[in-house]
Amino acid sequence: MTDLFDNIIFIFQRLNWLSVIDLFLVTLIFFALLMFLRDTQAMVLLRGVLLIIVLVTLLVAVLDLPAFSWLVTNTLPVLLLAIPVVFAPEIRRALERVGRAGALLQSNLSSDASEDIITTVVHAAARLSNRRHGALIVMERLDSLEEYVDTGTPLDAVVTPELLLQIFYPNTPLHDGGVIISGQRMLGAACVMPLSASGVLADNPERKMGLRHRAALGSSEVSDAVVVVVSEETGAISVAYGGRMIHRLDTNRLEGILRAFYGPDESKGGLEALLHRFLPFLSPSRDETLEVK
Repeated sequence: MTDLFDNIIFIFQRLNWLSVIDLFLVTLIFFALLMFLRDTQAMVLLRGVLLIIVLVTLLVAVLDLPAFSWLVTNTLPVLLLAIPVVFAPEIRRALERVGRAGALLQSNLSSDASEDIITTVVHAAARLSNRRHGALIVMERLDSLEEYVDTGTPLDAVVTPELLLQIFYPNTPLHDGGVIISGQRMLGAACVMPLSASGVLADNPERKMGLRHRAALGSSEVSDAVVVVVSEETGAISVAYGGRMIHRLDTNRLEGILRAFYGPDESKGGLEALLHRFLPFLSPSRDETLEVK
């Protein structure tokens, strides 16, 4: 234990401004990783791994256990090799976002086009909610959803409230699955969207979230899409974005949320756009205007 304290004091004595910057950058990277893994099954696993590492480190530092120390030293490289396998989905998502960083310089929609499509989706969601017809509307932004379009029925149609109402009418051929919208076109219907594996919906006190809501949240976890979901049981409207879901929306709040998340935001600079892209849950506009459940 004395050696441990001596090492800590020695480290602090060598600190300078470059060391502080170095530590800040490393801390920032770990913070971003932890926020990226928040509310996922990987986060639960990571907590367990960190707890075991801390306990083993303290045990080795306090007690003289040569055999146990040898075992830990030789096992650690194996555990490091297992990390890419255990966290494969999260690593894949991160690499995809890095690979599409260049898309930040582009925009899917002009301001007028985004206004039109937002108005269309809001009107359709309101009418679906009044009729209690379940719906899942996925609005593509920068991340391509072509692989999910292929799982459904290709349409390539102009988006209108009447078309959305017809697709999600109960027992029609296309009412199951999600509708994917890109720009002002509806790419496909009855698309199979990925289900969320996080505990966000399980922690909801209402516990009325079904497969549509899991698919909405899952779609927002694997892409930067904005997803509107209408509950078939209650008619409640929700929006999923950035791995979070906002519940119990009226038409005014729905329109405001879609303008904030889906509409073009030309006020963002390069650094702010990157932060919004990779860490959407830290977006100021989101925190200041919305109550996230």
